[in-house]
Amino acid sequence: MKKNIFGLSIFTVFLITLIGCSNEAPKVFDLNQLTRVDVQIFSEENSDNEIIIAEKEKIKTLREVFARIVWEQNAKVEMAREEDAKTTLFFTFDKNMPERLFEYFIWFNTGDASATIIDREKNALGKFDKEDTQTLKEILLNN
Repeated sequence: MKKNIFGLSIFTVFLITLIGCSNEAPKVFDLNQLTRVDVQIFSEENSDNEIIIAEKEKIKTLREVFARIVWEQNAKVEMAREEDAKTTLFFTFDKNMPERLFEYFIWFNTGDASATIIDREKNALGKFDKEDTQTLKEILLNN
């Protein structure tokens, strides 16, 4: 009888541990989980411009723009000037868990009307085309 209770106890602890550990945060986030974007704009006049974007239409547009980024992985990047904007993307994958944040640094290139984005956490460099750069500027800078 004691063996059965001991075996059942060990099995119960194992089962609880297995269930508890299976609720980890995902490694890759779906852009549909993007719920908010915080933007800090660095301009000559003021570097304290901080904007919170949470409107559904703007978030939907940003999802589409960020989905079209062409990433170059393991890129060592040194820019000649400071970034124009720092964006923090908030991803909610579970209501009972805290949001996952990703920071991106954006440079708007005046010569070819494109933009460059850097993910320092993943050492990745991305590019926006002209249309996406224009859309990004309208949402981030003219908010």
